[in-house]
Amino acid sequence: MLEHGAAPPSAGSDSRPPSPSGGLGTRLMRRKPVERLVAEGGQGEGGTLRRSLGMWQLTMISIGATLGTGIFVVLGEAVPKAGPAVIISFVIAGVTALFSALSYAELAGSIPVSGSSYSYAYATLGELVAWVCGWCLILEYGVSVAAVAVGWGEYLNELLSGTIGVTIPAALSAPPGDGGIFNLPALIVVMLAMVFLLGGAKESARANAIMVTIKIIALLLFCGVAVQGISSGNYANFMPLGIAGVSGAGATLFFSYIGFDAASTAGEEAKNPQRDLPRAIMLSLIIVTALYCLVAAVAVGAKPWKGFEGSEAALAGIMKEVTGQGFWSVLLAAGAVIAIASVVLTVLYGQTRILFAMSRDGLVPKVFSKVHPKTGAPRANTVIVSLFCGILAAAVPLGQLADATSIGTLFAFALVNIAVIVLRFTKPDMPRTFRTPLAPVFPAIGFLLCLYMMGSLGPVTWVVFGVWMVVGLVVYFVYGIRRSRLATAEK
Repeated sequence: MLEHGAAPPSAGSDSRPPSPSGGLGTRLMRRKPVERLVAEGGQGEGGTLRRSLGMWQLTMISIGATLGTGIFVVLGEAVPKAGPAVIISFVIAGVTALFSALSYAELAGSIPVSGSSYSYAYATLGELVAWVCGWCLILEYGVSVAAVAVGWGEYLNELLSGTIGVTIPAALSAPPGDGGIFNLPALIVVMLAMVFLLGGAKESARANAIMVTIKIIALLLFCGVAVQGISSGNYANFMPLGIAGVSGAGATLFFSYIGFDAASTAGEEAKNPQRDLPRAIMLSLIIVTALYCLVAAVAVGAKPWKGFEGSEAALAGIMKEVTGQGFWSVLLAAGAVIAIASVVLTVLYGQTRILFAMSRDGLVPKVFSKVHPKTGAPRANTVIVSLFCGILAAAVPLGQLADATSIGTLFAFALVNIAVIVLRFTKPDMPRTFRTPLAPVFPAIGFLLCLYMMGSLGPVTWVVFGVWMVVGLVVYFVYGIRRSRLATAEK
């Protein structure tokens, strides 16, 4: 529950760096005190991040990172598994995400910093675990930006075809390795997001809020139009594949809910992070869940559930079937173009802020924590990350690498749940503006659910994840362990 008026902990005796005594194990387990994390908030190389984001803007960032390609294309995968009961699957996935969201809300209010789960792990589980978590987030955010950007070209072509009758050739718009040579729209949308981010967090948040509003209107418009085609017979065989099908669809849909992590990366640019971050995380989850369930209920009522098989643009198809006109599907395609652009913007934002926090701790080069004095944005960081993600999306076949973002996300979520439990025992009196109910039971359930979801992923995904972890450990032991600010402070 919320505790109004609670203030962040001030630096005290616990802010001293760890003792240099001990061997390698001690160095790997050194923790960055919560007081020091909070005290360093906003500080970068040559400038500071600006606190300019209110609760509504933070909520829009969370919704922007969550409400994207998932709802526009995921029904084609989920409905054949669950039938009309996909509505329940959305609820199950939302409840599963809720347990981790509660932990995020508590830590975001207590430790309002840019590093998200990386910083939470640094304060509770030690430097090595924090590095592994940060390395997972780099995979999650970086590849997510690229993967989402790849899909933007498909919707853009659909919009262009329905409006001016011209499309971008497949060689320049299709995913690399799937008929495309260089995905130009993917590069363009990432570069557009970069331009907004270079203007500062406030300007980026304003643009994102406009895009989020447009895509919510697009989905509500779908419901308003498609509800005319609802037939009660489509709900008759409500759970044709049983509870197993409903659960399987829920696992598929879970990854449509995980964007709230992006809001926690704005901790050092929020005006009142202790109060606003927990509220933004919980409010965004409620809004997204309600919208998902509403869209799903209308969709399966307007179209027989067996007709969703293999449909990647189910909502646009339903609009056209109900009205008999292509205008509505074009309008929905426009909403999808805006939706994907918003996801690219907010996820790219989260990636830059996580690298900012890791750079400030010395674990990655200082260039990522340099802040432009006029805009208050980490410009070099933003340009480097944007160029990397844009080229990755445009020229590299992602394949199974895109699936690995799921396992990286779940790993980070699992650590956040553990961090809540650890801090409850090690710092029971630490001010908390939001407290996870029934802790440590709820965080433990969130942790177990994350492990269950990780276990349901395929062997190829685990191989990719393992290779990424090995590379990350090499980077840490070659660079990070020696450059860590905690390490240099011990000398």
